[in-house]
Amino acid sequence: MASHGAVRFYAKRLAPNDNSKNQVYLGGDFGALNIIPHGEIEDDVSTIAGSVRNRAKAKVNFFWLDDQGLAQAPDAQLILYPKYPEVRVSGFLRGAVRAPKDLMRSRDEGRILFFGISPDGRVIGHVLAHSDPVVRALDAIVDTLPLSGVFIDLETVRQGGTNPKEALLEALRRIHSRGWIPSQKMGRTGVPEPYSARNGGGYTLEAELGISPNGCAEPDFMGWEVKQYGVRDFTKFTAKSPVTLMTPEPTGGVYRDKGVEVFLRRFGYADKAGKAGRINFGGVYANDRDFHAETNLALRMTGFDPASGKITDVDGAIVLVARDDTIAASWGFKEIMAHWNRKHAKAAYVPSLMRAPPPEYSYGPVVEMNQGTDVLLLLGAFARGAVYYDPGIKLENADTGKPVTKRRSQFRVRHKLLPCLYSETSITNLLGN
Repeated sequence: MASHGAVRFYAKRLAPNDNSKNQVYLGGDFGALNIIPHGEIEDDVSTIAGSVRNRAKAKVNFFWLDDQGLAQAPDAQLILYPKYPEVRVSGFLRGAVRAPKDLMRSRDEGRILFFGISPDGRVIGHVLAHSDPVVRALDAIVDTLPLSGVFIDLETVRQGGTNPKEALLEALRRIHSRGWIPSQKMGRTGVPEPYSARNGGGYTLEAELGISPNGCAEPDFMGWEVKQYGVRDFTKFTAKSPVTLMTPEPTGGVYRDKGVEVFLRRFGYADKAGKAGRINFGGVYANDRDFHAETNLALRMTGFDPASGKITDVDGAIVLVARDDTIAASWGFKEIMAHWNRKHAKAAYVPSLMRAPPPEYSYGPVVEMNQGTDVLLLLGAFARGAVYYDPGIKLENADTGKPVTKRRSQFRVRHKLLPCLYSETSITNLLGN
């Protein structure tokens, strides 16, 4: 799989019902969406025996691997069942030349389906019977390997037995022991270069870890996304600012249908510093807050049941609503999923101090290790008001014939509430005390 471009590797033990007839089960939540790359999520509503089946699906660029190389499965797709919730993969045999039809139609116990994930979004599959020597070798070490939902994470195998989490903690221990480190950024040639701007905390940490920000959209270390956050000291580790989770533009409402300028002129407010010709739209909007005093908008959710933590309507949305029920802006669940599914399933957060001039950074000894994110956890955090909308949108030269719009839609969370977005969180003191 690596020779065909895969960089992440997982295994899934197949139950008797995991076959082409019943689809292959990928978990009792939506966490699989953060592991298996996929295309646009689409509605798939149908009626069977008088009952409406409300689900969604997403194409997967899936290939089977055999001795001859790769063979595409053109109809492979993920099926999302919000009612349960769960994710399954189907269509992996239809139209697929050289697909392992016997094994994937079988109900035999002990089969293993291997996945290789490529940076370009391709998913490579290979299935083996329980009697295969590779499966027996995996069975011998499987209890030592970490799980990501129903997936066995094979990064330790890829690293020759090195545990990625322990390797990351050891690297962070070394970086902490260095004290103040000159600001730097990994260059295109793989050599760190001086970096003078004041946003170098993340770049410097990545350079120390040997991570190139040019390598892929989300640099990581052995499968772990590594993030730094600024603090005032290394005693309380209180974050100086909230965490920006994502910055999606609205997909509906006045903002999308009539344009940003119309949205701002209707819901914005005059610049509070008195700057002429400027209309602002800011503030904090959360599901547990009343209408904003300046904009008369409130953030609400449709299509999600907070009590069960389930999506009740895949066409649901996060909405900014006016007092007269006008939808000022909205973000559909399918689009929210598309943004959130780019998140790593594993993320480490490292505190940092900064001093200047020249800019230097020091990284703290207490590290947060978060695993198992899921869009259902995100929506639950929205419902509780933990995740909120914090825009910075403005219209300049509003009193002229050439107004200029500036857009910044962002969803944020207070750093101390990050654990609510993951199924497993741990705090590690690199100094062992």
